[in-house]
Amino acid sequence: MCKTNYTRLSAFLASFFMLLLLPSLQAQTKDTIFFKAVSYNVENLFDTEDDSLKNDNEFLPAATRHWDYRKYRKKLDNLAKVIIAVGNGEIPALVALCEVENDTVMHHLTKYSALREADYRYLMTNSKDERGIDVALLYQRHLFKPIASQSLSIEPTDKQLSPTRDVLHVSGLLINGDTLDVFVCHFPSRSRGTKLTEPYRKRAANRVKTTADSILSIRQRGQVLIMGDLNDYPQSPSIANVLAAEALSNKTTIQPKTLYHLLADKSKRKSFGSYKYQGRWQLLDHLIVSGTLLQATSPLYTCNAWADVYKSTFLLSEDERNGGETPFRTYYGMKYLGGYSDHLPIYTTFRLVYDM
Repeated sequence: MCKTNYTRLSAFLASFFMLLLLPSLQAQTKDTIFFKAVSYNVENLFDTEDDSLKNDNEFLPAATRHWDYRKYRKKLDNLAKVIIAVGNGEIPALVALCEVENDTVMHHLTKYSALREADYRYLMTNSKDERGIDVALLYQRHLFKPIASQSLSIEPTDKQLSPTRDVLHVSGLLINGDTLDVFVCHFPSRSRGTKLTEPYRKRAANRVKTTADSILSIRQRGQVLIMGDLNDYPQSPSIANVLAAEALSNKTTIQPKTLYHLLADKSKRKSFGSYKYQGRWQLLDHLIVSGTLLQATSPLYTCNAWADVYKSTFLLSEDERNGGETPFRTYYGMKYLGGYSDHLPIYTTFRLVYDM
């Protein structure tokens, strides 16, 4: 009888102490990693072959720009250098690229440049843009595994306007089992005038907003990241009103299903921007996230303090006309400079907590 009671007591005590230790054991099975998401308009990444279905004549060896294999390979190496540099020792997990011509240039970038060791995979659109430029997403498969993707097309709002780039929407599984929905955007250009083209960008923004809202309403924990060149500013109607991407400040009360702009507050600074036009730095490239990604207790978390424009000195050259510095681009007009892009890359860092 005493022996039986002793056995039961021992079992009870063992269970009791296991319950006490359980939180610490669970804590020991968690791990944390940090990774970057980058957005970069790479300024006309064309191959040297003629596509009879697209207007790519400007970037051929016999054309005015004399775009040849040597310049093309230098462009690939330059872009690889930038992506690696933004990672600062760690390869970015996600890289949104604007102005890439086709699957060929993406294959060459990932397999025949310095990025070949990064083992990037990619997805891209194949839209009706007359020049043949599209958007793409590079991803590290061990951190982000695509489970679905789609191209969102946007019809012109006026007969005078040409077809624009599709928006790339990719749903991917993170290593903690959560889903992250990424939108890669290159909204319609302003080249035909702001008044004529603004409704076109609003339509593109509405397509993204509708899809993002659907995700946030259906998923138990929707997580949305919108990246790319929106050809508008944080305060423009397409972003501030249609996407309804709010600027972040210390007083902002985060709502999980609201969209927030990680760089809007910083863009108010005079010298802040990803693109320089007529002597002024401006922000055409954007990082927008759902409020679910801004909660400090969230497994996947970022904040506006972790987002910035990558403005390393090797990406800049002297602005001889306006003073100061400007992006070191591939071409200035028709003059070949051999630089990187007319845009600077932007990025944010994410913290991810997962079970080991």
